[in-house]
Amino acid sequence: MHIHLKGKTALVAGSTQGIGKATAIELSKTGANIILLARNEAKLKETLELLDVSQNQKHQYLVADFANPDHLKNSLESLQTEVHILVNNTGGPPAGQAISAQTQEFIQAFNSHLICNQILVQKVVDSMKQAQYGRIINIISTSVKQPIKGLGVSNTIRGAVANWAKTLSVELAPFGITVNNVLPGATLTGRLEAIIEKTSQNKQISQEEASQEMQKEIPCGRFGTPEEIAYGVVFLASQQAAYINGTNLVIDGGRTQNL
Repeated sequence: MHIHLKGKTALVAGSTQGIGKATAIELSKTGANIILLARNEAKLKETLELLDVSQNQKHQYLVADFANPDHLKNSLESLQTEVHILVNNTGGPPAGQAISAQTQEFIQAFNSHLICNQILVQKVVDSMKQAQYGRIINIISTSVKQPIKGLGVSNTIRGAVANWAKTLSVELAPFGITVNNVLPGATLTGRLEAIIEKTSQNKQISQEEASQEMQKEIPCGRFGTPEEIAYGVVFLASQQAAYINGTNLVIDGGRTQNL
C-alpha cells in the first residue's frame, strides 16, 4: 500500500515537537501540503525546514497558544487555505491525582483540548464538506480505554474529547468526513520525560529505575517513538481509511489491557 495525499492540505496542531512534529513530517512525505500550528514561532520556522517539498508542496505555519482559545480564533482568521486533514494534538495536562487538582486545572485543560479542538473543526469543516473529503484525527491517550494512575486531570479531559469525537463522527460521516482518535501509549517525548521525572520523585528512585519500571509494563518491552504514532495518523488521513470512522486506534505496544 502506498499512500498518496498530493493535493490535500493538512493542518497539524502542536507540530513543533514530539508526535505532532513527526506527524507533520510524515504527512509531508505523502505529498500533502502542511499547515503547522503551535505557539513558538522560532520552532515553527525550524520545523518548516524539515518538511518534504519533493512534490512541490506548499507549506506554511500559524502561531497560536492553546492556553488561550480566543488567541487561536484570532490566528485562524488569516487562514484562507482549504483544509482536508485536521490533526488535533495538544500537550497533556500536568501529572497529579484528580482528587488533589484545583477546579481551574480542569477548566484550563478543557479549554486547551476540547474547546480549541472545536474551534479548529468549525474553521475547517466547510472546506471538507465542499471537497467531500475530510479527516479529523485527534491525538488523545490510552487513558480513554484505561485510566492512567497519577494523571487525574488528563484522564478526565481525554475522555471528554473521545466522546466529542464519536459524536462528530456520526454527524459528519454523510459528508465524506471521518473522525477518529489515535491513542498513543508511552512515547519518547518531552511529556514522557516529565512523567518519568515526577514518578522518580514520588517513589524516591532514580529516573532510570522509573523508566525501567514503566517499560516492564509494556509487552513490547520498550517505549514507542513519535514516528510510530505518526504512521497510524497518516493511514487514517488516507483514502484507504475512508471506511474507518468513529474509532480509537491504540498504539501502545500492547500495554492497554482491553481492546
